[in-house]
Amino acid sequence: MSGQVIFVSGIDTEIGKTVVTGWLARQWVEQGEHVITQKLVQTGCVGASDDILLHRRIMGTGLFDEDRDGTTMPALFAYPASPHLSARLEGRTLDFAAIEQATARLCERYEKVLLEGAGGLMVPLTEQRLTIDYVAQHGWPLLLVTSGRLGSINHTLLSLEAIAARGIALHGVAWNSRDDSTDEVIAADSRNFIREWVMQRFPLAQWYDVPQMDLG
Repeated sequence: MSGQVIFVSGIDTEIGKTVVTGWLARQWVEQGEHVITQKLVQTGCVGASDDILLHRRIMGTGLFDEDRDGTTMPALFAYPASPHLSARLEGRTLDFAAIEQATARLCERYEKVLLEGAGGLMVPLTEQRLTIDYVAQHGWPLLLVTSGRLGSINHTLLSLEAIAARGIALHGVAWNSRDDSTDEVIAADSRNFIREWVMQRFPLAQWYDVPQMDLG
């Protein structure tokens, strides 16, 4: 099996990438697809990726063998910061070879791998490499997560410009209503504006309306 990797990024940190990744994985599994999620790098945790654990809660699957052996969470750092800083503070480097080998193993076993990044598109993985450039290097399509919070139109359009400039295929845009603005007028207008913008300029892209979920 040679699975497809879809990279999940967002317009900012705390925009809902983890919730969207788990939700979309669950939708695809329910449609009969063989799907797993992976976290490219996680900071602010020890022993296990909090994001992977949340994916499994949303998917309702329990842990996979690939979670237990670390394949889905190949790079963990304790300090809650950008990966380049967390790695530096721990006196470590990000082992890209190990990460890529883990992703390759998942692709051998699953039809689709939803690979969630850390923070937004421009988050530095090292002092020389940004997340967006890592995605472009591998030629993966990208799912961009946004919401109706104030400022999201600007951040979303800037992100789409950066994606297009690097020749990255836009798999789709996911609208995370869980993190909408408390101003319903702003939230509704932002969704309509962004959706129209995406449909006109990226006609092959998917649009996902992600419902609010009770995460306990």
